[in-house]
Amino acid sequence: MSSVEETVEIAVPVRTAYNQWTQFASFPLFMRSVRKVEQIKPSLTSWTIAAGPLHGVFTAEIVEQEPDSRLVWRSLGRRPVHRGEVSFRPTARGGTRVTVRMDIAARGSAGLLAVVPGLAGRVVRGELRRFKEYIEGLGQESGAWRGAIREGRPRHAEPDRKVSGVPCWPVG
Repeated sequence: MSSVEETVEIAVPVRTAYNQWTQFASFPLFMRSVRKVEQIKPSLTSWTIAAGPLHGVFTAEIVEQEPDSRLVWRSLGRRPVHRGEVSFRPTARGGTRVTVRMDIAARGSAGLLAVVPGLAGRVVRGELRRFKEYIEGLGQESGAWRGAIREGRPRHAEPDRKVSGVPCWPVG
């Protein structure tokens, strides 16, 4: 198992950074390794990833989510085997410090991230940098899911926004 921790400071408030992070379907817009994310239910997502020779589909379960604070997930199934956490903390200048921590097993093709020294850190660092550029460029979030999840179960599952008067379930 390989562990990685990367942090980036973003010049938007915590609420804005957190709200955008909950919009998983937008990840392919700024993450190079993510091709598609489908929200199966509030605590379950399906990810299609590709980076160089690595590609695949996996399901991730959100096991804990606290608005404006943190989100904890784990992959389900056999590959890739990983778990992680992203936290959001205010900076003195009114921005946000986003920290991603991940543990990745050295199995299958995704195991390259775990066995090649420094590779996982470089990938996570690059994806965080692109998230920073994306949300700072937008200046505001494109949506939000303000619910909490404990032990994989949503505590609040009401639509957060409406589009043309129709409730819009958040993606994330």
